[in-house]
Amino acid sequence: MNTPLTTHRNLVTLAQVLRRLERSSVPVDPEQYRSLVHHITAELENHPHDAGLEALLAAAPELAELYENLQYEHAGLCRSPLDAGIRAEQAARAALAKAAAR
Repeated sequence: MNTPLTTHRNLVTLAQVLRRLERSSVPVDPEQYRSLVHHITAELENHPHDAGLEALLAAAPELAELYENLQYEHAGLCRSPLDAGIRAEQAARAALAKAAAR
């Protein structure tokens, strides 16, 4: 049975593995990475959005980025600082305008 506490522990463990893979100096097998992301996604879908999840997302930027990507359809870049989002949008607009001018 998957209780909230078990799911929280699972997310902590998966976040640690994700951090190790993303910081690895050795190339990571793409299938291993996809499998890990699949497991994390399943855990996030079953985890209540509570203070424990917020604390975990704050402590694990890799997990927060994945969470944000999963929530993008409904919440946009909900965890990214607004300034960074604005700069990214401005850069994208400038790049599109430059490409259109060619």
